[in-house]
Amino acid sequence: MNSKNAPTLALIPARGGSKSIPHKNLAPLAGKPLIAWTIEAALRYAAGLRVVVSTDDEEIANAARRSGAEAPFERPLGLAQDDTPTMAVVSHALWWFDENEGYRPERLLVLQPTSPLRTTDDISAAIALADERAADSVVSVSSGATHPNLLKRVTDEGRLEDLVPHDPVLRRQDLEPVYSLNGAIYLASRDLLLKRESFYSDRTYAYVMPPERSIDVDAPWDLYLCDLILRDTHGRG
Repeated sequence: MNSKNAPTLALIPARGGSKSIPHKNLAPLAGKPLIAWTIEAALRYAAGLRVVVSTDDEEIANAARRSGAEAPFERPLGLAQDDTPTMAVVSHALWWFDENEGYRPERLLVLQPTSPLRTTDDISAAIALADERAADSVVSVSSGATHPNLLKRVTDEGRLEDLVPHDPVLRRQDLEPVYSLNGAIYLASRDLLLKRESFYSDRTYAYVMPPERSIDVDAPWDLYLCDLILRDTHGRG
């Protein structure tokens, strides 16, 4: 459901440029464009989200509309560069809706299209967590693939050293669990975003996702893995 009056705006940032995979957001993935998996997951959220794609690319905008999302504005080219921070894209979207529609959502949910394995259940659980904890924001994470205490560096002379100084730990099971951002879900109140220009405060909570749904499509290998998983999950030959 794509409600124009929804209290939560789901913003999908999808610029046209990509170095690792040309036109990555439209790359074929299990029979659909990559971006369609995120749009469809957001549209299935039972309570209703306003699902909007922010893009500088007309082809992506048209694909987004075919999948059921809105693409009501063209993102300025200056906000579609390799080094453009996400907050700049967020601020532009909030400004555009305020100026052009008087629409001021209570919360903003950023869903990167490069996380196609994120499900509607993940979105629902993250929003429920924000409600239960009266959170300023909720950010998705997954368990760290490699613990910092196990990381090494190689010196100029070729010697192996600990990257982070630490006391010796004999068993991996004794290491404190660590988590990394997986890029799938960023949820924050509009007030927090406008005041701090950040998704983080002392009331930011973690929504933990399993590694198997946390793949971020950055390279062709990631796309290949996601294609295998989605074809298996959805029974596509």
